[in-house]
Amino acid sequence: MRKTTLLLPVLVIAAIAALSSVFIVDEREKALVLQFGRVVSVKEDPGLAFKIPVIQEVVRYDDRILSRDIDPLEITPSDDRRLVVDAFARYRIVDVNRFRQAVGAGGIATAENRLDSILRAQTREVLGSVSSNDILSSDRAALMLRIRNGAIADARALGIAIIDVRLKRTDLPAENLDATFERMRAERVREATDERARGNEAAQRIRAQADRTVVELVSEAQREAEIIRGEADAERNSIFAAAYGADPEFFEFYRSLNAYANSLLAGNSTMVLSPDNEFFNYLKSSDGKSAGQ
Repeated sequence: MRKTTLLLPVLVIAAIAALSSVFIVDEREKALVLQFGRVVSVKEDPGLAFKIPVIQEVVRYDDRILSRDIDPLEITPSDDRRLVVDAFARYRIVDVNRFRQAVGAGGIATAENRLDSILRAQTREVLGSVSSNDILSSDRAALMLRIRNGAIADARALGIAIIDVRLKRTDLPAENLDATFERMRAERVREATDERARGNEAAQRIRAQADRTVVELVSEAQREAEIIRGEADAERNSIFAAAYGADPEFFEFYRSLNAYANSLLAGNSTMVLSPDNEFFNYLKSSDGKSAGQ
C-alpha cells in the first residue's frame, strides 16, 4: 500500500513531464525550440515534435503569406508636386532562425515595424526619382516592382521574403486639393469657352451660307418668275394682236365694254365728259357699231 502511494505521484509527474515534452507543429506555422533563449532546434515540418520540459520552450511563427499596410506616406516626386501614397506589402517568414536572431522576442510586431522603415525608404527613393505623372500613369506597376526589388535585400536580413508591394491610393495632400480643383475648374471653363467660341464661329458660318443660299434661291426664283411673266405677257399680247387682226371691230367693242364695266362701278358712276366724247360711241349707236363708222 505504501509503494502504491509513492508510485502514483511519480507516475503523475512522469505523465506530466511526458506530455510537456511533446508539442504539435501545425502545417500553417514553423516552430523554434529555445533553450535559455538560444535556438537549439527548428521545426518546419508539420506533426509531433519533442523538447526537454522546463528547460526548453517553443516559439511559433506563422508560415503563411502575411499582409502589412504601410501608413500613408507623403512624397515629393521630381516635379515637386507632393503626393500622399498609401501602400501595402505581402511577405512571408522564410528563415525563422534568422528571423528570431533579427527581431528577438519582439516577434511579428518588431519585424513589421522594421519592414515599414525599409518599405518607406524604398518608396521615397523610387517615387522621388520620377514625376507625378509617371506615378499616376500605367507605369505604376513598374514602380511597384522597383520598390519590391529594392527592399528584398534588406528584408532578407530579417529572414523575410517580400512577395509583392502595391500602391493602393495616390492622392494630393489635403491642403493642395482646393488649389488643384480650382486649376481643374479653370481649365474646364477655358475649354468650354473655346468650344463655345468654335461653335459660334461654325454657327455664323452656317448662317452666312444659309443666307447666301436663300438669296441665291430667291434671286433665281424671281428671275425665272420674271421670265415666265414676260413670256406670258408676250403670249397674251400675241393673242390680243391675233384677235384684233381677225376682227378689229369686235376687239374694239370688247375693249369698250370692259372700259364701261370698270368705269361704271358702285360709288364711281359720276363722270364729267362732253356728250360727243368718243368714249360713248357704242352707247350712242343703235346697231352696236362705233358712231364714228
